[in-house]
Amino acid sequence: MIDFRIDRERCVQCGECAQDCPMQIISMDSGYPDVPPEKESICINCQHCLAICPSEALSIHGSRPEDSLPLDGALPRREELETLVMGRRSVRRYSDAPVDKGEIDRLLQVASYAPAARNNEARLLTVVDDAGVMDQYRKLTYHGLSLAAKNDQIPQSLAFFSRFPEAFAQGRDVIFRGAPHMLAVSSPKDGPAPEADCFICLSTFDLLATGAGLGTLWCGLAKWAMEIVPEMRIALGIPGDHVLGYVMVFGKPAAKYRRTVQRGPALVRRLKIKS
Repeated sequence: MIDFRIDRERCVQCGECAQDCPMQIISMDSGYPDVPPEKESICINCQHCLAICPSEALSIHGSRPEDSLPLDGALPRREELETLVMGRRSVRRYSDAPVDKGEIDRLLQVASYAPAARNNEARLLTVVDDAGVMDQYRKLTYHGLSLAAKNDQIPQSLAFFSRFPEAFAQGRDVIFRGAPHMLAVSSPKDGPAPEADCFICLSTFDLLATGAGLGTLWCGLAKWAMEIVPEMRIALGIPGDHVLGYVMVFGKPAAKYRRTVQRGPALVRRLKIKS
């Protein structure tokens, strides 16, 4: 049951919910919005109908319009978003101070609103929110790389990883850059677009974290290291039937960037079809 409810005293019978429903399951045959029982299973819980209703008349899946955030006049200005996107940097120097777990929870909750194919809510956000646990994970990674190097188990394409354990012994964390936290996003392999779902979620988290004054780094080295040290994925508890999209480290930055960088014109190609 999708618990589709209409407050007829509030409903203005505009039909916006029916027109905007991605699955086209809302009927206006009675003059008021309705979902036939045989079509309820098609609902993907996107809640477009709840979001678009102009009179707060529609509830679905137990979600009520009065519990949602209003959008009119509340969205950030275009210039603010542009500055956020252009000012975001890949941070490779972090403070030892951990991020408050409540702040991390808030970022993860909002990041879970990121788009997903067919509104797939099975996406899993695996976070290391304890700096002590992050240190243990760091040691596990470099120990695994050290063993792989000694046993000649590092693929030629990743041969440069053999140098990392020695660097770590000398106090240089080449892979995680000393970050106190990490986020890995995975999604079921049988989903409509598992890799895209992960990247979109991480991109959303990236901008949210930047807006909250935190630093982030898309940690490709950690993702590649998992090909050499499978214990890394096991330790994270990523389900075997999931695609691991990517890994991001984050924390309070030890570097403060003062301005945006300057890049050349975007490479844009516009489609033209000959008649």
